[in-house]
Amino acid sequence: MAIKLHHLRPAPGAKTDKVRVGRGEGGKRGKTAGRGTKGTGARKNVGANFEGGQMPLHMRLPKLRGFQNPFRVQYQVVNVGRLAEVFADGGEVTVVDMIEAGLVRKGHLVKVLGNGEISVALEVTADAYTASAKSKIEAAGGKAN
Repeated sequence: MAIKLHHLRPAPGAKTDKVRVGRGEGGKRGKTAGRGTKGTGARKNVGANFEGGQMPLHMRLPKLRGFQNPFRVQYQVVNVGRLAEVFADGGEVTVVDMIEAGLVRKGHLVKVLGNGEISVALEVTADAYTASAKSKIEAAGGKAN
């Protein structure tokens, strides 16, 4: 015979009746109803996070997170491999040319990274270069200004 859903029952003692506290002195939890004697907790409801008038934890912690360095210089990056793809004819490449080609956005500093291969002689003008980018551009016969 297969067991069916309506045959299932909780284990004996697993389900007990809800304890109704404060129902007379005869019961286990009559009179003080598990609240102890006297004090605020015995007289009215107090939040679990109440610290007795001390400045609460959620107000002691700082409101804003982290630190923003006002002197940080943030660059938009372009790899030499991408420059070689877009400017395959060689020649001079400025930040304005990169903006027009859609490689970077207007109004930000540009840094050239050395990821990828370059075989075209490019005269690149940018705000910053990595050492590998500079050496790759110069190895291809170009110039990094």
